[in-house]
Amino acid sequence: MPKLTKILLVDENPSYLVDVLPVCGYDVSTVTDGEQALKVLNSSKIFDLVLLEVTLPKISGFEVLKRIRSEVPNKDIPVVLVSEISDEQKIIAGLNLGADDYVVKPYVLPILIARMEAVFRRSKRSEDKGSNKNVTIGQNNQKLSLTKREKDVLLLVTKGESNKSIADKLVLSEITVKSHLNSIFKKLHVTNRTQAVLRAIQLNLVGK
Repeated sequence: MPKLTKILLVDENPSYLVDVLPVCGYDVSTVTDGEQALKVLNSSKIFDLVLLEVTLPKISGFEVLKRIRSEVPNKDIPVVLVSEISDEQKIIAGLNLGADDYVVKPYVLPILIARMEAVFRRSKRSEDKGSNKNVTIGQNNQKLSLTKREKDVLLLVTKGESNKSIADKLVLSEITVKSHLNSIFKKLHVTNRTQAVLRAIQLNLVGK
């Protein structure tokens, strides 16, 4: 019998996901605030992924994430942030703190699960390959073969610029910007701007 993926769900109102995630094949443990989450993660219990609500009582999800990355035994555990906050700067802040993904509510359940699975797969591949965390920026760029112009576009995307604004700043047409974005998405293996920002930060392709 295959091993179930163990999820720690950190949510003040977890009832919906508590009901549906086990049906989807996950072993789910639940806590309702950040202090409980840190206590559980500092215990001997082992989890494969943390699904972490940003808005929590006592301490915020951002603070929990920061402490996960600095305090708990398994500092590299995959963490997916979930929030009604859709502000791009908040999303970028969460990713910079070490989130593996950021999902905005309201979400469609299959999309949430697909993104959790994508994070989990990346984590497993990293473990299987020995997780070489000392890959340099130059090595990443060489591997991805981003052009100078694509890097310029990607940097402005991480700053929340629109296609028109990017076109104006780089003296390009919007059609050309869209073409660069399509190429960036393909090379980063993503499908939208938020995912592109996540990958750029993960791979140190842009400055924080």
